[in-house]
Amino acid sequence: MSIRRIAVLAAVLFAIAGMSAQEKPPKPRAEARFGSHLPPAAIAAMQSIRPGNIEQQVRFLSHDLLEGRGTGQRGGDLAAEYIATQFALYGLKPAGENGSYMQKVPMVGITPGADTRFTLVPGSGQSSDIKSTDIKPLNLKPLDDYVAYDQTQQPESNIDAEIIYVGYGIEAPEYNWDDYKGVDVKGKVLLMLVNEPFSDDPKFFTGKALTYYGRWMYKYEEAARKGAVGAILIHQTKMASYGWEVVRNSNSGEKSYLRLDGTPKLKTAAWIHLDIARKLASTAGKDLDKMLADAESRDFKPVSMNFRLSAHMTSNIRRFESNNVIAVLPGSDKTLKDEGVLYTAHYDHFGIRPDMTGDNIFNGAMDNATGCGIVLEIARVYAQAAQKPRRSIFFSSVTAEEQGLLGSEYLGKHPPIPAGKISLDLNYDDVSPLGAPEEVQVSGAERTTFYPAVQAMAQDFHFKIRPDARPEAGHYYRSDHFSLARVGIPAFSINAGMKFKGHDEAWGLEQDADYTAHHYHQPSDEYQPGMDYTSDTAMARFGFALGWEAGNQAQPVGWNKGDEFERPRRASQ
Repeated sequence: MSIRRIAVLAAVLFAIAGMSAQEKPPKPRAEARFGSHLPPAAIAAMQSIRPGNIEQQVRFLSHDLLEGRGTGQRGGDLAAEYIATQFALYGLKPAGENGSYMQKVPMVGITPGADTRFTLVPGSGQSSDIKSTDIKPLNLKPLDDYVAYDQTQQPESNIDAEIIYVGYGIEAPEYNWDDYKGVDVKGKVLLMLVNEPFSDDPKFFTGKALTYYGRWMYKYEEAARKGAVGAILIHQTKMASYGWEVVRNSNSGEKSYLRLDGTPKLKTAAWIHLDIARKLASTAGKDLDKMLADAESRDFKPVSMNFRLSAHMTSNIRRFESNNVIAVLPGSDKTLKDEGVLYTAHYDHFGIRPDMTGDNIFNGAMDNATGCGIVLEIARVYAQAAQKPRRSIFFSSVTAEEQGLLGSEYLGKHPPIPAGKISLDLNYDDVSPLGAPEEVQVSGAERTTFYPAVQAMAQDFHFKIRPDARPEAGHYYRSDHFSLARVGIPAFSINAGMKFKGHDEAWGLEQDADYTAHHYHQPSDEYQPGMDYTSDTAMARFGFALGWEAGNQAQPVGWNKGDEFERPRRASQ
């Protein structure tokens, strides 16, 4: 049976089960008064959002039959077909290509070959090197010692290049920071730190909150722009905000990229384990701790490691197309219907890892079947509402988030309507079912002109707005809303905070820490019966109310003056 026929059958069965379950009216809940300033039709639609519907979507999308929803794999394609069929059953109009719900995303899958070699060799290749026959090359073991991909999308590349330590690898003139100091790094391999210089000063790299300069994507992009052939990030759990196992799992097997677009690419984009970095430094006669400390100064200058990277990169190349799924509810206003509000959630996860023994399906129940379940439920109630917002409401489930926000990057560059006409993107990613939330996290909303409305709505819902629990982790730059922000669209994600009814804050923090340590990007992120989807329901209702508000405002949402995304917003309008 074809993927499309399976998806249609599954969606129809789900719809029948859902209609059967909905024959009984929901019991009155305390949340019924929330959003009371909205029109009656919007309140009625919002109150019809049900935890059971979200749970069943999570159960299906994270089922073993969907094989972990890998990008460009059968399970991922099946998930996209299922979501498109759900949109069709709700009566939403297709907003993809050629009258369909699908937006084709041209991609390349790269799998490192078994004969790839990654060796750190003493000597920079300069005549001034001190010769030593006592120092042996460091032959690194894939996954345990390093991970690396060839971004050039060539089946084979050879590298023999000097390694230069460039601190954080950041050039940020607005913060008077330059780690390169004019040094020519063309043809070199750059060793660098993830994250960015630390400061309590909110005007210096925004203080504790990570900026895009601290993200690994920026590091690779900047290294390629400067002509380097490779970049190696030193992993530290504290600075990356996740352990080596996450790096390993996120960079195992096939990794997807958008097809080449003319921008510079690296022959090797790599991470190395902290233990390997220490061994490299000590073998080179350097102190890694001092190297880390030196990188905190504006006076830092690039340093040759007196080592070369000798690498033979082989890659199995697979060209394919994945899909973003896009639907629209046309607006009711004759003029404003040409503008829109967008809801997003990624449907992909890591698929199946053949080299792993035991359970090797990365089901991704929390990450991100929950977000998809929420967006599907919001879409359902918008479609059934007796009244429609003035602006059009778009719903998109995007691909390849786990591969580096690729689906949303493509969506941002090829939106269903011009980016300047999209007033707001509300994104959902990894919303754990932990019960009734007393807080909401909307990190990034404070950067937009919509924040007063967010504050008012939170008060209406009796939510305390929780500041980002770990601003140093750079969450704003790690989910799909960021791709929309990069093209100027005001965007942020919605999630519950750490305080839940019947529990203290410590309990919520403990749940979050346990998930990150034991389930995030691991096969154990699975659907578990009996979890309390009250939290997902509350976040869906809150997001519905915010979207309705943005869809009816006289003026579109903007970025606050001076924000880093204000310029692309102006350019898009």
